[in-house]
Amino acid sequence: MMSFEFISEMEEAADPIAFQEIFYERGWTDGLPVVPPTPERVSEFLEYAGYQPTDVITIIPTRHRVITAEKVAINCVMAGCLPAYLPVVIAILQAMSEPAYLFHASITSTGGSAQLVVVNGPIRHELKMNSGVNVFGPGSRPNATIGRAVRLIIINVAGAVPGILDKSTQGHPGKFSFTFAENEESSPWEPLNVEWGMGTFSTVTVHAAESPHGIQNHHSGDPEELLTCIAREMASVGGFSQGQSAVVLSPEHARIIAKGGFTKPQVKQFLYEHSWETRANLISWGKIEGEIREGDEQKMIKRGMGPEDILLVVAGGEAGGHSAFIPSWSRHRASHFQMKPIGVCLDCGPTLIPLIEKHPLEGD
Repeated sequence: MMSFEFISEMEEAADPIAFQEIFYERGWTDGLPVVPPTPERVSEFLEYAGYQPTDVITIIPTRHRVITAEKVAINCVMAGCLPAYLPVVIAILQAMSEPAYLFHASITSTGGSAQLVVVNGPIRHELKMNSGVNVFGPGSRPNATIGRAVRLIIINVAGAVPGILDKSTQGHPGKFSFTFAENEESSPWEPLNVEWGMGTFSTVTVHAAESPHGIQNHHSGDPEELLTCIAREMASVGGFSQGQSAVVLSPEHARIIAKGGFTKPQVKQFLYEHSWETRANLISWGKIEGEIREGDEQKMIKRGMGPEDILLVVAGGEAGGHSAFIPSWSRHRASHFQMKPIGVCLDCGPTLIPLIEKHPLEGD
């Protein structure tokens, strides 16, 4: 194992319970127990991914916060990750750091966003990520701990401590972890990485997200009926805005829609055209400011600014007419989706770093 010189402070605890209490007292957890980030364990993570402790992963200019590889590795250990998950967490942080994502605003707003992360490509299988049954729920180590590591980094490094800098009015459970893999094998359309021009690279896509809105439809076999049902949920007044949103179709719903001849762009176009509310209604319900004028009863305001504002993904179990709509956290048009390749040097061109080939996975 390589030798690393760490810059973080180190302390010892008499036993595991005492260790947990130290972290609770200092506010270094998400409310759940954490794995002790011993120097040996942190070194395993850094060695796996080929980073030195002081390597800068990203910077949050608004807060003048520098996120180093050491800090990322420490929080990955605490979250319960395996070393092979570290490149995924790094790609997520790099995606969140794109200016259009609004890293600082998304983690401090009263809207209480979670980092919805969709993983695509071969790494889904290498890490044994869940893309099927209970895809948003518990039971999958990589799904749970990758998302949790990002949240711990937001708290411990970015400084968005709940109640202090994180001003979420209510928040939602996705703020513990909101990471899943696309069910590419059950999708009738190209996956996100192909759609976005990343080819066969494994990727992460991030969306600053509100909680999921469940869409139940067990009866319709007609694709337009089904899409209209989904579009009406997208136009639900409580979460209505012109921001971006994600639609996660179950395989059952995706098959019904695809059998009707709908391509992925056509699905997004249909949903955009049919997810609307009148300006008059939005004013009368207090969703937008203004006075109702002549013609407002016919003037439609649509969810998003165009079909490209819909992130369309297939995930979930093979059986069941359950899909989900996940709007942006903000009442305004704010954060935009971001995608990054996993294990690719972003400063030296499209050079894939074959991390999975270089290092055998630990455990299962």
